[in-house]
This record gives sequence, structure tokens and C-alpha cells, in this order.
Amino acid sequence: MSIYAIGDLHLSFNTDKPMDIFGIAWENYEEKLKENWIKKIEPEDVVILPGDFSWAMKLEDTKKDFEYLNSLPGKKILSKGNHDYWWKTVKSMQEFIKECNFTNIEFLNNNAFIYENNIIIGTRGWAFTESENSIKMHNRETIRLENSIQYAIQLVKNKNSKKEEMSENLDNIKNENFVENYRIICALHYPPITKTMIENNIQSEYINIMKKYNIQTCIYGHLHGKSHNEAVEGIIEGVNLQLVSSDYLKFDPILI
Repeated sequence: MSIYAIGDLHLSFNTDKPMDIFGIAWENYEEKLKENWIKKIEPEDVVILPGDFSWAMKLEDTKKDFEYLNSLPGKKILSKGNHDYWWKTVKSMQEFIKECNFTNIEFLNNNAFIYENNIIIGTRGWAFTESENSIKMHNRETIRLENSIQYAIQLVKNKNSKKEEMSENLDNIKNENFVENYRIICALHYPPITKTMIENNIQSEYINIMKKYNIQTCIYGHLHGKSHNEAVEGIIEGVNLQLVSSDYLKFDPILI
């Protein structure tokens, strides 16, 4: 099993919102993505899609977009982006995909997933500004990131408890060190840090949280076109950052 990622698909099979207005790179991108996807991804693989999946405004209008995604191999883990206005409660979305018989799609929202020795956590994040609303949104999103991490900790404890009923080992799982036997992948939609933030010595609470729990891999999207210049990739304070927005990857999912 391998784990891949690609974000910002901006699908619009049921919506009149063609992406090629943003440049020639987006022409027939759905076919490019499908071709690249099928070449490398196997049914047992996992693909993380960190936000901006569909332009649809209502959940019921995403059906054709989900049909496209469901037809591709692998298990898909979706999180919310700033343009996912169709996003509802996880329960509502799970009921929708079940009714539509979409069998390989999950939603990341205040929860986490374990696949072999990999744990996937995350949240949407937000843009960094000094506005009151931005501060409010960051406070909410960092709480959601912590919720996702705590959910993952409980998954690990539950998994271990099945192996050793009430073993003393369970008491030794400390929240800060729960990742020792796992690779933790944090999926954000917004970048946790940008070049402008670094130039202005602005701290990222998302990076601080990942450092706290020794999370070493973070993928993110949101940045397109000229905004790619703001991307920070590589190891920052012990966290390996990767931009995975679809146009940045040339619509080719990247192995994580």
C-alpha cells in the first residue's frame, strides 16, 4: 500500500465553472488527472485530497464529481477547502455517498485514519492576516487540528487494546509521543506557513502543533498560478512540507 496526495481538483461536472479560464494548463485537466492517476495508483493505495474538491454549492450537486472520483482506483480521503461550499456534517456526507454507492471515499474532519503504519490527520487551516476574523478562524482551525490528533491518539490506543487487553503498555502511550511507531501525515488546505510569513518572522501555530506531536510530514494546497511563489517546501522546523495543489503537480498525484 502507498499513499499519494493531490489537492484542489475544482471539479465542475454539474456546474458551469470551467477551470481553463485560469490558463492553458487547466485545459482538459480532468482527463490528464485520470490518465496520470490510473498509471500509478492501485486499488489498495490511499489518496489524500486536501480541499477544494468541487465547485458545487450543494451536496446533491456533487454527484457527478463524486462519480468521477469514485471511478478512480484507491481509497480517497477528502478534507475541506475554502471553496467547498457543498460540505456539510460528516454524517450527512457519509449518508450521501452511501446512497450513491460510492464505496471508496472518506471525509477528514475532526477525525483521523490509520492505514498500516500511517496515520492521516488534518484540518482546513486559514489565510494569515492580522484581521479579527482571521485570528478567530485560526483559533478554530488549530482546535480542529488538535481534535484530529487526539482522535488519532485514541485510535492508536484502541488498536493496541485489541492486541493487549488493558496492558500496561497502554498507560505508556503519552499524547506527545504517540507517533513513535507511525508515520503521521498532516493534511491542510491552506499552507501552514508562507515565504512572506518567514520574511516577516510570523510564527505558525500549525507548525508549533506539529512539532509538539513530532509530526514530520505536512501536505497542503490552495496556492495556484503565481501564488506558487509563496509555497514553502522542504523541512521547516522539523516538518517536511509539500505543496500538492493539482496545477502545481501538473495533475499528477504525488507519492507521500
